[in-house]
Formats: sequence, structure tokens, C-alpha cells
Amino acid sequence: MRQEVSPRAVLAARKQFFQQGLGDRPLAALVSEPILRSWKRCAERGLDSAALPRLEPLTAHELSAITERHERLRRLCRPEVESLYADAMQTGCVVILTDSEGMILDALGNADFAARAAQVALRPGVLWGESTTGTNAVGTALVEGRPIAVHGGEHYYDPHAILSCSAAPILDPYGHTVGALDLSGPAAVDHRHALGLVRLAVEQIEHRFFDEGFSGRRILRLQADRALLGTSREGVLVFEDDRLVAANRAGLGLVGADWSALGEKRAGELLERLPGADGETHALRGQGGGALYGRFEGVGARPHSLPRPRPARREEGPLLGAAEKLALARAVRMVAADVPVLIRGETGTGKELAAREIHRASARGGGPFVAVNCAAIPETLIESELFGYEDGAFTGARRQGRRGLLREADGGVLFLDEIGDMPLALQSRLLRVLQEREVAPLGGGRPVKVDFALLCATHRDLRLLVETGSFRQDLYFRIAHYTVELPPLRQLGDRAEIVRALWGRLVEDERLTLSEGCEARLAAYEWPGNFRQLAGTLRVLAALAEPFRPVGEDMLPPDILAAPPAPAADTLDALTTEAMRRTLEACGGNVSQAARQLGVNRSTLYRRLFHA
Repeated sequence: MRQEVSPRAVLAARKQFFQQGLGDRPLAALVSEPILRSWKRCAERGLDSAALPRLEPLTAHELSAITERHERLRRLCRPEVESLYADAMQTGCVVILTDSEGMILDALGNADFAARAAQVALRPGVLWGESTTGTNAVGTALVEGRPIAVHGGEHYYDPHAILSCSAAPILDPYGHTVGALDLSGPAAVDHRHALGLVRLAVEQIEHRFFDEGFSGRRILRLQADRALLGTSREGVLVFEDDRLVAANRAGLGLVGADWSALGEKRAGELLERLPGADGETHALRGQGGGALYGRFEGVGARPHSLPRPRPARREEGPLLGAAEKLALARAVRMVAADVPVLIRGETGTGKELAAREIHRASARGGGPFVAVNCAAIPETLIESELFGYEDGAFTGARRQGRRGLLREADGGVLFLDEIGDMPLALQSRLLRVLQEREVAPLGGGRPVKVDFALLCATHRDLRLLVETGSFRQDLYFRIAHYTVELPPLRQLGDRAEIVRALWGRLVEDERLTLSEGCEARLAAYEWPGNFRQLAGTLRVLAALAEPFRPVGEDMLPPDILAAPPAPAADTLDALTTEAMRRTLEACGGNVSQAARQLGVNRSTLYRRLFHA
């Protein structure tokens, strides 16, 4: 764990380094060695720490080209970026994905902090390499080749002192650095777990690299702890003709090798005892005699009779009640009838998960599911992302052009998340596509026929947006034929049961558990970020947990600890009844609508309110 350095020590170090020179007092006593090495590299380049670095962001079309070039990296990182995004929304942070040079490809997170971060050019299309942006978590992690946190005044440039950043480089199966993942927030806020979360996310990303591209080769999965086989913590070694050709860091560490072993070492040189070719898990022994467990997959390995341990599931949406299941079943019928479906719910209630479930259960389940977050794509890029473009449509356009996401959804489902944030000018183009069922790419290309089902989602009141003129009325009536309402977590009944169920979804290691006190605190919290916030919190607790030692209340975030404790059972029952009564009043006495919002059956509502 990174040793915390006090702001006073950092200020003293800056004064000595930038004003007095290195002097006699060792700076290593004031700041960490990686920070000091970075400061020295920046000073040698002649960077002026008191100035605001002159950063030239890419044009919209240049950014579109570079994100297209790194599409596979963005796709592989997406689950972890979205998971960190759940935490970023609640803790005032942004999640940043860069390429191997530090060029920001994606930035998602808290809107208020994102606006402040943009003032120091922490946004897509800006290069945050150390040579241009001084000491910072992304650039310095890429230079040092390891995870690093840079807090406040540890940044080389004075204006960057508003930031607290934690980043880790991402390595591909051949040891090449392909990017970096970063979690950045305001320096005034305690982000002590940020680096641990980033490291865990990168570990999962690097593990996912082995899901594709290694057909015809033997893959050895190994771990010192048998229970961790099949999880992102397992080691992975890939062999071709018995020679090691690819690996992850965990795998190399388990056999005492480094990246130089690729192409050089054979399986027998790395392990004294190898597993059989039956695909089963066997006890192994490393060259040093250490006990390991592993199994071969791929060429020469028969399917194993026992299934691999189930990896952690990534679902962050609600555990659906009867009302929501019925609503989704009806939405599936809407898709079959080519009727657009609008999913409404607060941030974090699982709108995309609901959309994916509709797609999976529909007749279009075999076709593509193309998700577009209208709030996450920069306004300057969203038109070319959606509609595509022809060769030479603009400077920086790909020579072959681009199909666009609307055409990618052909034969399947197009999911427009946060459609309330779509620019007005683009709304009219989308309406035309929905009416004419054809897409005209930028640059004057011929219209192309498309066939997709449309699902939209929003946490905003579209009717109010229509009244204020920020959303087209004709588009609203076109997409809102059938609406699915997802209730917020605070309106659901047994939150303790929800906590237990979601913990079971997200944590595959049965040795990791929650204490009763911790579970009660989690159940009592209001969860303004709903299931996404709860899932993010549970992942943090799982990362901190130790086997056979239930997670205690002391590990909970400060905002949850500060919330009132869980009420007594009789008080909780009264609060539940009162919440039901208020919801029924808000729905004008409509029992069915109130039951849907509360996520309970109509019979439950009748019994609690009219037969108590």
C-alpha cells in the first residue's frame, strides 16, 4: 500500500526542489522515490512548474480517428471503465483510459468535477504523457511501468495540484504497454482506495486479453490457491509447440519468470511437474518446489468434466421484482411488434442491463446489441459515431470511411442511453432515420437501408425537456410508445436481502463474507446512486476483504458510516407502510402505478395499506 505523504511534507519538498535545489536534506524523506525521479526528468526537459502546460487537443476528427484505431482496447476495457464510473459518479471523480503514449481516449465520471478537470485539459484528445504534462499519474505510471498515485502538490505543474490521480499501465499478453487506466478526483477529497481499485481493474482487463486470439495454442491456467482458478487472479501462460509465447504478469510471477521468457522458455523449464492433457485441474510444482494448481486448455486438452469456477458477474442492475419482470416481458413483445421502448429510472437503476435482457429474450437476440451513451460521447463526435462517414468526408477521416453505429445495429437492437442528452440538431436526424429506416453517412454517401429495434433510456423527465424546448416533441412521441419504469433502490422492500444477493453475484470467492453489522449498515443506507453505487461499494469491500474474516463496519466508506443506523423491525415496518402510502398518494391513488414504482405486487400493496 502506498505510504501517505502529508501535504506539508510535499510543500516542503517542492520548495526545496524548485527554489533551493536538492540541498543537503534528502528529498526522499519528503516525497516518494517515483515522484522524485519524475520531478528530475521534468526539470531536465526544462519544464516550467509554475506555468500551465501548453496542450494542443486533437480536433474532433483526429480524435475520432485515434479512438477508432484503439477500438479493441476500448472494448476490452469497457466493463472495468463502467465499473469505476459507478464509483466516480459518487465520489466526484473521472475515469480515464489512455493509449500507450498517454493520449486520453475516454473520460467518464462526475459531471461537476469533469468540468473542473477540463480547465486543466483532463479530457479526451489531450496527451497526458510525462514529457508534455509533467509528473502525473498516467504519464509517470507509463514511464515507471507500474501503478502510481500522484496527489495534489506531487504533480509537477502547480495548476495540477487540484488533482488526486491514481493510474496503472495496461500490458497485453506479450508484455507491451498498450494503455493506462486512471481514476482522478479533487485533491481535497480522500481517495485512499483509488489505486487499489485501479490495479484490480487493470488485472481484470489483462485477464480478458486471453479470451480471444489464441486458438490453436495451449493455455495453462495456474494459481497457488486452487479456489482462484477461473478468476482474474489466476496466472495464464500460453504455449505454442511447448514454447512460451504469451502470458500475464501473475503467470510469470508464479513460475519466477519475466517477459524475457517469451519465445525462449519451454514448459518443462518453468515447471517441474505439468498438468495432464485431460483439461482437469492438477497439483503442479514450480522449479523452486512451490505447490501450484493448474490445467491446460486448448490443443490436446479434452473438455473438463467439472465446470470452471464461475468468474465474477458484472451485472449492476436491479434484482428484478415481479412487476419489472412483467414489464420487461411486455417490452420483448414490443420489440417483436417493432414498437420503440423507453426505459426510465434514476442513475444506477440498471437501465442498460434491462435493455440487454430485452434484447436477449427477443427474436433479435441473435443479432447485435449496440449501446450508445449519448451523454458520454463528445457532441463534436456523436454525429460521425452514429451515422458514419464516407472516405474523405473530412480531414482525419479514415480512408475506408466508417459504417457508423446505426448501421452496426442492423438486424439487432440499438440502445440509446441517456437520450435526453442528445443534441437537438442530432435529434432531427435520428427522427428522420426512424421514419425512413435508412441512414445517410456524412460526406454525401448514398442512403443505406437499416433494420433495428430501438430501445432508449433516460433518468430525466423527457416531457419536461419537451416543454423547455430542449427535446423534440415529435421524437418524444416516436420513442415513448411503451415505457418501462425501474424503481430506485430506496423504494424496494428487503434491502438486506438485496445486499446479500448482489454480493453473491459479484463475489465468486465464498471465503469472503460481510459481517452482520456491515450488512445492516449497507441495508440502511439510502443509495442515491442505486444499484450501480451499491455494486461499486461491494466491489471495494471485496477487494479489501480477507478470506474467512467477515468484512467489518470499519471498512465502509465515510458517507455510509455517517448515515443513521438501521431502524428496529417495528419502526422499519412503519416506515415501509408510510413509504407505500406516500407513493400511492403521489400516483393519485392508482394502485397499479404505485406498485410498479415500489417494485411490489398489487396484492402486497393492498394487504399493507387496506388490511393492516
